[in-house]
Amino acid sequence: MRLALLMCASEVLCMTGFAAYTTLLPALQREWSLSNSEAGLISGVYYAGYVVATPVLTSITDRVDARRIYLLACGLSLAGAAGFALFAGGLWSALAFQFLIGAGLGGSYMPGLKILADHLEGSVQARAVGFYTASFGIGSTFSILICGWIGAAYGWQAAFAYGAAGPVAAALLASLAMPRGRTRAAGEPAPALLDFRPVLKNRRTLPYILGYSAHNYELFGQRSWMVAFLVFSASLQPADAPMLIGAATLAAIINMLGPVMSVSGNELAIRFGRTRVIFTFMTASGLLACVIGYTAALPWALVFLLMCVHYGLMLGDSAALTSGAIASAPPDQRGATMAVYSFLGFSSAVFAPLVFGVALDLGGGNRNPVAWGLAFTSIGVFGALSTLGRWLYLGRARA
Repeated sequence: MRLALLMCASEVLCMTGFAAYTTLLPALQREWSLSNSEAGLISGVYYAGYVVATPVLTSITDRVDARRIYLLACGLSLAGAAGFALFAGGLWSALAFQFLIGAGLGGSYMPGLKILADHLEGSVQARAVGFYTASFGIGSTFSILICGWIGAAYGWQAAFAYGAAGPVAAALLASLAMPRGRTRAAGEPAPALLDFRPVLKNRRTLPYILGYSAHNYELFGQRSWMVAFLVFSASLQPADAPMLIGAATLAAIINMLGPVMSVSGNELAIRFGRTRVIFTFMTASGLLACVIGYTAALPWALVFLLMCVHYGLMLGDSAALTSGAIASAPPDQRGATMAVYSFLGFSSAVFAPLVFGVALDLGGGNRNPVAWGLAFTSIGVFGALSTLGRWLYLGRARA
């Protein structure tokens, strides 16, 4: 487990700037006079950077040492966060630097996962993947919490400066302690670069890829707007019932459920079967998402509890999906499989924050509870219909 702990620590450090923008979204939206659609576009372009970088950087790890890719990714994250802190002043500059931060995540998360998978097999691999997947939640939690604290005390530029420091520490850790990734042996034919046809033809892997896409659409749509929704809910509370802690801290507490539920869901999948566990969590979270936006005016403690339940359900299938994709892939195609898995999964994440913001605008604006209900429904619909989607997929497979 030493290797798993090393990879988890590196990923948490590389993610310090992950939630800087979404945590500070209410303040930046006011300062830059952004519409909800523009604010959602900035959130979504983070994942666009991830999507653009992932196919190339992850698939190359089947050819070269993944540590080199990891170090490159740390540099991209550093450039994006530092650039945001120093130069961002509105929509277009924010889009550029968010894109770079997302590209940095694309070059660290899946290549780091491949290094981990290359050195482990069987149930040990599945558990290590579960812990590594959970580290994403830990990294996002610390990013929300610390960026929120720094932003409130010193301004948003200082929060992004903190986001730039983490990738530097991650690069040092990777250089000093990270093992080599698996590359092809001497004489072994090199796989065609960016040829993903074998992955897409693997019917064992494809359901996990589709499931991950639906999972990320709901998850990153919710993550991008969670703080803003909690701020809106607080504004509807009676004057004699103030929130005891800020929305960013509440969001960080909610995120802390992610690692616990990711690991727990993976253990349930090992015991009871991946398919059963994945579709149980996916359907339940989707159905709850379709109603949670309408609850903003309820007592804030109840809203917070519902957000906790929803977030826990969303993360319950995360590690099970990822470990299933890895286990179903031939060892010499793991890099390509992780590239496709991540590319398609995060492609959906690009659109979710934007669709959420558009739904808010079309529904009447972010001061309208019905608009929030419609916005949350827009990200929950795929999870709610996942059982139907599985039935249709299995029907096509039998035909």
